[in-house]
Amino acid sequence: MKDKVRQIVLACCQEHNDVSDAQIDIGSGDSAALFGVGGALDSIALVSLIVAVEQAIEAELDVLVTLADDKAASQKTSPFRTVGALVDYTTACVDGELSVDD
Repeated sequence: MKDKVRQIVLACCQEHNDVSDAQIDIGSGDSAALFGVGGALDSIALVSLIVAVEQAIEAELDVLVTLADDKAASQKTSPFRTVGALVDYTTACVDGELSVDD
């Protein structure tokens, strides 16, 4: 599941790069900074990326997830700081939703 989520997140990052001057360094892989220190995204761009990932997860995996919620805000380190952190957090959310459906 994690590899599929990584593909989705990277595809959404590429879509962002295609329309924005603020480029996410996709070549850095999981360590690519998204938000915060050294991050390419401002708060509006981050929200747009999160929504794109949520929509892609629903379209490709048929799973509804909400990534920007109290759970995300309560994390010790932001799940939106790097591509890898977003992949890990999104994978955990997808796995959680799939286990609820079982």
